Amino acid sequence: MNVFLVRKLIGSFALLGWLGVGDAAEIHVATTDELVEAVERAQKGDSILLAAGTYRLSSPLEPGSGVSIIGKGIGQTVLTQEPDWQPSTQTLPDPETRLKGMDTRAFLIRAVDKAVGISVSHLTLTGPKLHGAIYAFGNKQLHLHHLRVEDFLASGVRTHALSESKIEECEFVDAGGRWKRGGIPGTDGGISGGAIFAVWTTDTEIAHNRFTRTQKGKADGHYGIKGRQGKRCRIHHNTIEVNFSIEFPFEGDEDMEIDHNVCFGAISIPKYAGGKVPESGRTFHIHHNYMTAGYSIEFVRNGVEIDHNLFDFSAEKDGGNLISGFGKAAAPGPALFHNNLVSNPGRGVIWINEPYDNLIVRNNHIIARTTSTPRKEGLFGFNSKSDFKTYRIIDNIIECRGLARPLFRNKESDAAMIENNQLTNVSHVGRLSNQETGRLRGLEEPLAFDCGVHGELQVDGWKATRRTPE
Repeated sequence: MNVFLVRKLIGSFALLGWLGVGDAAEIHVATTDELVEAVERAQKGDSILLAAGTYRLSSPLEPGSGVSIIGKGIGQTVLTQEPDWQPSTQTLPDPETRLKGMDTRAFLIRAVDKAVGISVSHLTLTGPKLHGAIYAFGNKQLHLHHLRVEDFLASGVRTHALSESKIEECEFVDAGGRWKRGGIPGTDGGISGGAIFAVWTTDTEIAHNRFTRTQKGKADGHYGIKGRQGKRCRIHHNTIEVNFSIEFPFEGDEDMEIDHNVCFGAISIPKYAGGKVPESGRTFHIHHNYMTAGYSIEFVRNGVEIDHNLFDFSAEKDGGNLISGFGKAAAPGPALFHNNLVSNPGRGVIWINEPYDNLIVRNNHIIARTTSTPRKEGLFGFNSKSDFKTYRIIDNIIECRGLARPLFRNKESDAAMIENNQLTNVSHVGRLSNQETGRLRGLEEPLAFDCGVHGELQVDGWKATRRTPE
């Protein structure tokens, strides 16, 4: 093997603190054999630098702690599979939270378990017959950046027990989904994957990534970011153009921040009976996002705050409620929905099938235009067994332009505190108290923020404008 190996002293105090190394190597490779040998021999702190070209693998690369794999750039350095490396799809759909039955070697890169400080960057990783691009278990300070992850069966990046890590500046194209059995169109592979599928994730950042889907069909269910239990993670400034943008259902989540994203699909956060509220008081904080799907947030979850978002829906597409809860078990709450702009809620703003308590809806501006259906039901649909003494619908501006619609879908909801709202063309207002108080109605301050990859979309009130690249 012809490998150019240069030892150098790392002068970065930050890197020394993270990896705990002194001498490190730059290993330059230009062939697949050189790459495989370099990864096998690399020591903590080493950087493997790949020349431009295509590297075809017949088994996963397995980097250990402190190893960096760096290409020449997206589209210049490509990792893919040899045509005869086609792992069996019998382990798909695989279990979501169990490793038993899952082929963790059906990936281009399979990080050494519990290794610390691995970095992979400036590459294109593509299948199409592998389960995914990168798998990691128990890893800490994993850094994935400037990658294009394209055309995989299940999930582009799949992790279990990831912590203190970053996934940023990446492009995910058809990076997993609901695979087809034997490649037969129309056959359902079961569990849908996600471009990023992260299970038991803590203190991790996912930012400035673009998610797109070009493959269409009944078996192409796809998630941008899919997780099972997240704690103290931040998902921000992503542009997610798939049918489910973000999903974190079931397990106990806490202090999850979802902000400044462009979401073309739903954010799904349901939990049986709403789940436990952590000591911090918050499970999810969803703020400063631009959302275009009428069915935007799947409920129920306790300890949620949703604020300063622009929900911008087409009146021609009225297939869902902005917030939808489909369960049956009563949930105690709380949830806070405030300072949002809502344009064209189709079926409604909030519909929760199960009893839900301790809900505050305040200082929002909602404009409901006549839909193509047209929708005539109330803008809010709550279970009649909810404790409406714990509800506060206050200080909102709610306009029905065109067809009048009632505020609620049942009379029991009238028992909520309904106060100081500006209601225009809302039917049945005579049965609502809605006492004026003189407080500010609508947003407490103008809504203005940027969102998506590198703030590519600027929200200014009701308008969202794409920024001109500099």
